[in-house]
Amino acid sequence: MAIRLGDSAPDFTAETSEGTVEFHKWLGDGWGILFSHPKDYTPVCTTELGRVANLKGEFEKRNVKVLALSVDSVDSHNGWINDINETQSCTGNYPIIADPEKKVATLYDMIHPNALDNLTVRSVFIIGPDKKVKLSLTYPASTGRNFDEILRVIDSLQLTAKYQVATPVDWKQGDDCVVVPAIKTEDIPAKFPKGFTEVKPYLRMTPQPDL
Repeated sequence: MAIRLGDSAPDFTAETSEGTVEFHKWLGDGWGILFSHPKDYTPVCTTELGRVANLKGEFEKRNVKVLALSVDSVDSHNGWINDINETQSCTGNYPIIADPEKKVATLYDMIHPNALDNLTVRSVFIIGPDKKVKLSLTYPASTGRNFDEILRVIDSLQLTAKYQVATPVDWKQGDDCVVVPAIKTEDIPAKFPKGFTEVKPYLRMTPQPDL
């Protein structure tokens, strides 16, 4: 069954390139990204996993752990990591789940038979400290993911979890935010002392509150 936003992220125990991972325990009180790729030693996946390794500092700043998945074995992962490090100028620094029996892939509905017979598609799940799914994305095998966008979404999720704002189209760190409709206009100054602009009664903008 498909996992929807707000669902509890299914827990699991799996072998990875960095040993056994008990998912919820491994996440602890932080945020997590679980993302799958179709197969080891494939070109687009090689670029993706290298990019994620090079973004380790950005994920750490946001208290985010990253966990990849493929249906291949740990031995295969370890050999492929050498290629990733060599070709993408990186150092592998996060675990890759070995899922040859497709247990985790099935748990997270990562196999779409009409797209890829028995391999995982490019799924992405962002999971909050409450172990709830905050975002899910599915890409076709031919399209590499944009991890700058995934970081942008994490920034938005973490901001909107703390403040009564939403982020508008193409928002990025430092841009103005939308005051949520639940707040009455007369109550905005007390909650957002930096001020606000009323574009329409239902569209009120305020500077990013945590800057």
